[in-house]
Amino acid sequence: MHVLENVTFRVPQREFVAVVGPSGCGKTTLLKLIAGLIEPTSGEVSHDGDASTNGRGVRSALVFQEDALFPWMNVRDNVAFGMQASGLGKKQSRERASELISRFGLEGFAEYYPRHLSMGMQQRVGIARAFLADPEILLMDEPFASLDAQTKLILQEDLLTIWRQDQKIIVYVTHDIEEAIRLSDRVLVMAGRPASIQEEISIPLGRPRQPADCDRPGISELKWHIWKMLKQEARESLTALR
Repeated sequence: MHVLENVTFRVPQREFVAVVGPSGCGKTTLLKLIAGLIEPTSGEVSHDGDASTNGRGVRSALVFQEDALFPWMNVRDNVAFGMQASGLGKKQSRERASELISRFGLEGFAEYYPRHLSMGMQQRVGIARAFLADPEILLMDEPFASLDAQTKLILQEDLLTIWRQDQKIIVYVTHDIEEAIRLSDRVLVMAGRPASIQEEISIPLGRPRQPADCDRPGISELKWHIWKMLKQEARESLTALR
């Protein structure tokens, strides 16, 4: 299947970029290309001008919609896993995990197992594990899509708080246009089949942000502009399923 075509963009250091687009357009494929999990059939993925490894030489962490935690490990060991896999000793990894657990509001739950946690807390553990692995690029594939609205807002705030402290590159895939605007510095709008980036939109909001900022004059029009680009693609996808 021809998934992506003529997809070209750059992400500078410390930028938070959101990617929106209709279901099945290739957003997850794009993240996997950046992570080096799959190779492009043409073109290249480069880091600091080096395309020799097509993403595989870059420290990246991928956070999916599902928490992907190890059920036999408690919270501390799940968070520490990435560091241990990178060669850091178990004791030091667990110590650093304990520090991050507190930053993510999980203090008191270090010895709990995933089955004892709410979905929102499980996602916090998964994101904490990704941050502790100290990636150069954090790739997030709709990590809050399955959560209720209140939990989603809280975790969005938590993510932005931690990101402001660490300032990693984040590429964040979402179907939620308002979420993309609230979180990111720039939104990439994907459409077409095969998909390409139809438009790159800089978000004219300072930080920190509040949910009400998305209703400011000019921002509501921006949401409508993005939706109009995606609307026809969404209709065509629904027609194809009939």
